Amino acid sequence: MTQQFPQRPFVPPDDATEIVMIRHGASAAAQAGVAFPLVGGHADPPLAPEGREQAEAVGARLAPERFAAVFVTPLRRTAETAAPLCARNGLEPTVVEDLREVHLGELEGGEFRIRVAERDPVVRRVFTEQRWDVIPGAEPMHALARRVRRGVATIVDAVGPGAVAAAVLHGGVIGEMCRQATGSRALAFVHVDNASISRLVVFPSGRWLLRTFNDTTHLEQPVAG
Repeated sequence: MTQQFPQRPFVPPDDATEIVMIRHGASAAAQAGVAFPLVGGHADPPLAPEGREQAEAVGARLAPERFAAVFVTPLRRTAETAAPLCARNGLEPTVVEDLREVHLGELEGGEFRIRVAERDPVVRRVFTEQRWDVIPGAEPMHALARRVRRGVATIVDAVGPGAVAAAVLHGGVIGEMCRQATGSRALAFVHVDNASISRLVVFPSGRWLLRTFNDTTHLEQPVAG
């Protein structure tokens, strides 16, 4: 009988590490003239009510999965988003400083969000030139790339080969991780939705593979009680 080789779904090899990247839920609205509090120079708003609902949806969606660990950043919106998932899995989150959000210089504190809504020319230049440091005082792309690489290495070292980790992160950082995995233009993946799920596989060789991006199907369904 002729040997047959059917198509099979992709399964990460035993010596690879999978990172489930979750963008934090929607954070509190920015207000003109009222800056968010800062932590380490970064805006630190809490989740908005809709962001808390999104966090519950993430927890319900990922509850069947078993994670070796859950990682967050120093900014509260990631910890608040991770809380329902951690409660369902009995895990305490670990903070990874290197995976904090992109520093936006003079547009920190919520000002960037306001300028986006106002179609500010500086914001248009960010996306035309594909670099954050068009903004005065903002983080250069090479510095962001280095620390994101370190942050991913921290997760991989912590959980080891063959493990799956969850990481609640920020849009700019998820975008940079996807860029490094795919070799895309600098800001190709920054428009990742709040509470979306993307999956990255890190091989022992150092190669990264982006498996999925911006999955939001769990946000379209009511959360079971």
